Amino acid sequence: MKTYDWIVVGGGITGAALGYELAKRGLQVLLLEQHTNLQGASRHSYGGLAYWSGATPLTRQLAKEGIDRHGHLSAELEADTQLRELTLLLTIDPESDPQIVAQEYQKFAIAPQLLTPEETHAQEPLINPHAISGALQLPHGHINPLLTTLAYTKAMERLGGTVHYEQVLSLISRREEHISGVSTAQADYHASGVVVCAGGLSRSLLKAAGFSVPLYFTHAESIEIPPVDFTFQSIVMPANLQRSKMESLASAKTQDQLWEGEHYELAPPIMDAGMIQFQDQSLRLGQISRVLSDPHASIDPATSEAEIRHRIKEIFPSLADLSGTWNHCLVTFCRDYLPLVGSIPEANGLYIFSGFSNPLVFIPALAQRFAAYLSSNSGNSSNSSNSSNSGNDDDIIQQLSPSRFMK
Repeated sequence: MKTYDWIVVGGGITGAALGYELAKRGLQVLLLEQHTNLQGASRHSYGGLAYWSGATPLTRQLAKEGIDRHGHLSAELEADTQLRELTLLLTIDPESDPQIVAQEYQKFAIAPQLLTPEETHAQEPLINPHAISGALQLPHGHINPLLTTLAYTKAMERLGGTVHYEQVLSLISRREEHISGVSTAQADYHASGVVVCAGGLSRSLLKAAGFSVPLYFTHAESIEIPPVDFTFQSIVMPANLQRSKMESLASAKTQDQLWEGEHYELAPPIMDAGMIQFQDQSLRLGQISRVLSDPHASIDPATSEAEIRHRIKEIFPSLADLSGTWNHCLVTFCRDYLPLVGSIPEANGLYIFSGFSNPLVFIPALAQRFAAYLSSNSGNSSNSSNSSNSGNDDDIIQQLSPSRFMK
């Protein structure tokens, strides 16, 4: 029976990035993902890198480290992540005062430029200028999240890491409160440590093992449009994102008991009308977000798709009737909009790397930091002696530990 140094549960971009960084340190890594073709948020993400959005010293540092790391990934992973710089247009609805909305964005690391409806229309002629009172313009990074995830996975395998496409059913306890591996339908796998990177399914997997974590999720729905014969220069999203308000309501401490049930809706669904075009000219339109406590809740695709198209038609009249495919995935978040990175309290050998509200820009640098932290804490400090981010005293990792919610 082979025992690994680390088992990483979940093969999306969080798990793939962390698996790669651990393997790069000479550790034996097993990455477990249930789908041979990814189905989660890494597959259906918009791919945006909001490096401008740091509003605190911590998030500004994470954003800077993240975008710097992205700049080296394609060469390091020997695959094109399709990193590029785009313009982000944050549309302002007609009922809102553009000056007030612009003022709310002054807290971020990069302040936006306020555009009139006519200037917005000039930037993107397919935007309906009569549906907005203006827009905020910001620099914005972009990658192909699926290609980036696959690049991380292949690079990890080249370093000796192992990937199995199996669903993790449970955690294995060698003795009380010590996790020594995981079970799938095919086999039991053992390791010195287990890191859960399963996105929206992380909560239910840990709950089944008896561990409660302050990790929440929304059901996100979008429409994928095959390649078109016209080109956008911008990512378009609403400036008044309703999702943050919904997440705040759903993750309030008073709601925690409802999250333990299976059939609760913790907040009304919201629609944030947005659009991104990938380098292959395909489009992604969305998105509806629902806060349902059951990660496997049934959602009517026809009704959801009709609602997305109705709202998109207001902003982009010519896009609403394009043929496309409705998609659904889980998107995780935490109460304070920071991820959970660290050990699960009262569970030796069990860690989590999940809950990213600004995932794609943060993950590469944090995966590097967390791998250094894990290798140092597992007695492999000789593998990480050349890293300034290694060791028990990484202040960033300490700030993101799940234990912060127990204070």
